[in-house]
Amino acid sequence: MEKDKAKINKKTSKAESRPQPSSVGMEAKIYNQKGKETGTITLPESIFGLSRSDKLIHQVAVSMQSNMRAGTAHTKNRGEVSGGGKKPWQQKGTGRARHGSTRSPIWKGGGVTHGPRSDKDYSKKINKKMRAKALYAVLSAKFKSGNLFFVDSLSVSEAKTKAAKSAFLDLAKIPGAEKMATRKKNALYLALSGKNEDAVRGFSNFSNVVLDDVRNMNVLDVLNNRYVIISSPEESIAALLARMK
Repeated sequence: MEKDKAKINKKTSKAESRPQPSSVGMEAKIYNQKGKETGTITLPESIFGLSRSDKLIHQVAVSMQSNMRAGTAHTKNRGEVSGGGKKPWQQKGTGRARHGSTRSPIWKGGGVTHGPRSDKDYSKKINKKMRAKALYAVLSAKFKSGNLFFVDSLSVSEAKTKAAKSAFLDLAKIPGAEKMATRKKNALYLALSGKNEDAVRGFSNFSNVVLDDVRNMNVLDVLNNRYVIISSPEESIAALLARMK
């Protein structure tokens, strides 16, 4: 009995000695819309301090792409193609190969073999926590590479492309994001903490900017864009943390 107690004590002591994951402990700079530093924020390591998990990211990304497939492509097989009811020629005596229908897949105008069918379901199930964990891993990679920034707020003077372009060029003044203004494709993913109709309408004509609510942030959008800017960091991070609940 004493030996068993000793074993139990050893196990508990090992578990207690393991480093527990911390939810906070990282700092990042906060900039204003003009690209000037205004302060710092403590980031949760559970979102921005994870190691890259390529297998998980790949699984979630492929599943999301599969779920976006409409599945409307459809080919007809030999039973669905019209015509072909009459035998082309008699079975024997002609010297030609025997055929029973002109709608056979080897005939022009016949059915299609192994073509796409609309009754096929391409959707794949993704667990909620898997999706959130993959997003956290991608955000951690963006933060470590210096391509993720925090802005205290974002405002567009009016719902026009000209005003949005001015705001975009101001954001490109953030140290480390200067090349954002010269990228013609996949330049920026801009995450807002709430609805901003003027910003949405102003940036709608930008082919190199994706603007969305932080609650809709996903792995594909973050991976497909070089830079990520999160506005109203405290509210946005709270929304990201809520995904694991």
